Amino acid sequence: MSTRQRNLILFFILFTIQTIHPCTTAIISGKYTKNGRPLLLKHRDSGFEQNKIMFFEDGKYNYIGLVNSEDSEGIEVWGGVNSEGFAIINSASYNLKPDSDTTTLIDREGIVMKLALQQCATVNDFENLLQTMDKPLGVEANFGVIDAKGGAAYFETNNFTYNKIDVNNKKIAPFGYVIRTNYSFVTDRTDGYGYIRYNTANELFYEASLENNLSVEFILQDVSRSLKHSLLNINLKKNIEFSENEEKLIPFQDFIPRSNSCATILIEGVKKNENPELSTFWTILGFQLTSVAIPVWVKSGAELPKILIANNTGNAPLCEKALELKEEIFPIKLGNGKRYINISKVINKEKTGFIQKIKPLENKILAETNKKLSVWQNENYLPKEEVQNLYNWIENKVTSFYKLEFDKEL
Repeated sequence: MSTRQRNLILFFILFTIQTIHPCTTAIISGKYTKNGRPLLLKHRDSGFEQNKIMFFEDGKYNYIGLVNSEDSEGIEVWGGVNSEGFAIINSASYNLKPDSDTTTLIDREGIVMKLALQQCATVNDFENLLQTMDKPLGVEANFGVIDAKGGAAYFETNNFTYNKIDVNNKKIAPFGYVIRTNYSFVTDRTDGYGYIRYNTANELFYEASLENNLSVEFILQDVSRSLKHSLLNINLKKNIEFSENEEKLIPFQDFIPRSNSCATILIEGVKKNENPELSTFWTILGFQLTSVAIPVWVKSGAELPKILIANNTGNAPLCEKALELKEEIFPIKLGNGKRYINISKVINKEKTGFIQKIKPLENKILAETNKKLSVWQNENYLPKEEVQNLYNWIENKVTSFYKLEFDKEL
């Protein structure tokens, strides 16, 4: 590809106006992960920057989920896990609705996911829910689900029909994972979005599968914070030549993290015959390049870490502070300014960029959580008091870190 062709492609990427709110999602079968437990990812991109975690006991099963902060009642849930180990996420799809469908009922994905968390214990339960719900559903989405019995599947779903993709089927997922961005595979239409992000994620997942590294750490740190661009064949994490003291503005479009990325949720399920209460819900609230991953469990009930739930402002403190730091990453406010990132704030030669500072803290949280989980998994039981102790330890670490490193009070 010539330099002129690259420049034309880059220009098109940067300045084509899009009003969609895309996401990057994935399911990894427990047969292929590093520790034998399934993983369900949603890297959320949305116009709703303020997100929080909520606990619910308004259905057949208790559950926790990601909710827009302005949704005080939790009417819509944008991914979560319940007490039975059933978990669900989605990505919007833009090539599933046939031209003949003139339905005006739309954007009900959050309502469907809430209902599923309330009522479903298995992948089969969710399929039955789709079959029995009144039509039209008001959705055009790729729903990803896992359960405590080893089930793992995508459902490419429109108002009236769905297509099931079994992630445990080697013919469908020979390397044990399936990725979905903002188009579906059931049709041959090309009017979806996220093709570049899909290719980037696929390259990352393939490399990790070869190295037996399909894990929580890989997803949170190497996928959701990826600075790789598959079309332009660049990786901003490699060969860093810019200093912390220079404002290095570069175009930033069609990476997995984007200017409208607002949260990551990653559910690590359980092995067969393990207690479903051990299903772990990891979340990065606010913006992936300025926030830190924190685990929660349904069994802890409403006593979730205070930095993840709404305070008297209606927002989660960690989300608010992450968004304040995000303003430094995107300093240009006029016109298409949000398409340009000050990359030296994110990563630099001196290793003082946001993700370079966050990673050691996050590694401590991951290590401590994995140590506790290993004990709990051996006992096949989740002790609430020990979970609360872990929450307190994490909150103290995160609160001190943001104060010391960024002068941000959580």
